[in-house]
Amino acid sequence: MRANSEVLRTRRFDLRPPRRGDVERFLGAVERSRPFHRELVEPPAGEESFDAYVRRSAGDTHRGFLVETRHGTELVGAVNLNNIVRGGLQSASLGYYRLSAAGGRHAIREAVSAVIGHGFGRLGLHRLEANILPDNLRSRQLAASLGFRCEGLSLEYLRVGGRWRDHERWALLHHEWTT
Repeated sequence: MRANSEVLRTRRFDLRPPRRGDVERFLGAVERSRPFHRELVEPPAGEESFDAYVRRSAGDTHRGFLVETRHGTELVGAVNLNNIVRGGLQSASLGYYRLSAAGGRHAIREAVSAVIGHGFGRLGLHRLEANILPDNLRSRQLAASLGFRCEGLSLEYLRVGGRWRDHERWALLHHEWTT
């Protein structure tokens, strides 16, 4: 396993791989965000699951990015490229979440846009998918605003909030990316 040292910069944020030293700060932000997430997402909620996230982010099949304000004063959220598949597929699943009301307007859109550019650019991916709960209107709007299109419904796709939940499958191809 190689160390992932990729750092992305946007106008307002730095996106960097999670580190073990982030555990307390991250878990505190997740706890404060619990009412905000309303069973729409399940970020790591304990030291063991955070450690697994750090290890996974250092591998070849995942890229995890914590989003923080330029001077590291506020943890804004996370954007992840999961299940990166090479060969004839060149694809990954995109996941993202904001932490509480952090970062201001369009914070996660800015961060997600940077990770999409990284995925299609440096990583050479052809396709990104975002699997979104049908009742997560904000996430659906974000995906659509970035050029993703809904390709259908995957029944009982992911376990969220202790139960298997249907998800809409949104996709974006490399040549469709314009932002």
